[in-house]
Formats: sequence, structure tokens, C-alpha cells
Amino acid sequence: MRQALIVWGGWEGHEPEAGARVVKAMLEEEGFAVRVENTTAVFADPAIAELSLIVPIYTMSKLTKVEEANLTKAVENGVGLGGYHGGMGDAFRESPDYQFMCGGQWVAHPGNIIDYNVKVTRRDDPVMQGIDDFPYRSEQYYMHVDPSNEVLATTTFSGEYAPWIDGVVMPVVWKRRHGKGRVFYSSLGHVAAEFEVPQMRTILRRGLAWAAR
Repeated sequence: MRQALIVWGGWEGHEPEAGARVVKAMLEEEGFAVRVENTTAVFADPAIAELSLIVPIYTMSKLTKVEEANLTKAVENGVGLGGYHGGMGDAFRESPDYQFMCGGQWVAHPGNIIDYNVKVTRRDDPVMQGIDDFPYRSEQYYMHVDPSNEVLATTTFSGEYAPWIDGVVMPVVWKRRHGKGRVFYSSLGHVAAEFEVPQMRTILRRGLAWAAR
């Protein structure tokens, strides 16, 4: 049986504990044995190298050098990494090796909670199969992203809240490799209620399953 670790915490506005419960149930439905922790100290445990998947849900906060090194080494050696929104894409701002591994870092969400559209760019990918472009209401994440990411969906900024980004096309969903490990990220999911959006839930569920070894 594949083993997954969910680590939640950090800024409470992203409802990390509630999100962890939803993700745990999703992974169990996929046949994973799931362990849940609420401290980054677990990242320093050498035993994480034996896992199939790690899911950080930990907005902002800090990693120690030992935690950062052990986590990134585990992924480089084949452990999958997957997550969503700020729980993965705005975590550990002072850890560049973590950001390098994730393939992106949040920098802004102009207008805060707004209506925007998600465009599926890789309909042939199993993660996106059967999913058409869809409207979404949440924070529209503007991110600094790695050009080596394999982008599966994007969004286009209108410039209404920041005129200088009018027309900018920004990745929303991507996957990548980090050493031997698979990495998946979706910027959707500001609060736990967004798991009720079928496209958001399906994309994350499939993406986590893909990332896991």
C-alpha cells in the first residue's frame, strides 16, 4: 500500500486543518495509507524517504535547514510532492530550495476574491481528461514560476486590479520533475469549501495520484 504524509499548519486563513481532512479522505479513496502531522519537524525524519507522497498544507511559516534539506532530498530521490494554493505555493518563503523544488512561488492575488476563468491547456493529459475550461471564484494567484514546468491549465489577468499585468497568462496547474521525484501543483483552493467545485477537486485528486510513486 502506498504511504502518504500530509503536514498542515501555518496561516489559518487557508483553513489548513480542514483542507488536510479533505485531502486525507481523497487519498484514502485512492488506496493510500495516510499519516497526518501538524508540525514541520516531521520533515527532518529520515523515514520520509520511504514514503510515496508528501502533501504540504502549510502557508508561510519557516523550515529549519535540516527540515528543508531532508525534505528536498527525499523528493530528489523519488518521493512524490503535491499540493495546492498557498499551502504549497506560498509556504516557507525563506527556503529557496523548497521553492526550486515546487516550481513556483506566490507573489500576489490582485483583487483578492474575484471571478476569473481557468483555461485547460493540456486536454490530452490524464490529470485534465474530460475537464473543459471553467469559471472560478477565489484568489487569482499571480506567481513567479519555473519555465521548465509542464503547464496543464492557465488563467489570464484582466488588469482591472493591477493594470500592468493586463493580458498576462499565468499557470494555474502544473507538474514537473525534481530529481527522481514527481511534483504536482494547483493554485486553486483558498478555503476548504472550494473542494466542492468538481473541477478543482478532480484536478487535485488526479494530480496527487500522479505525483505519488
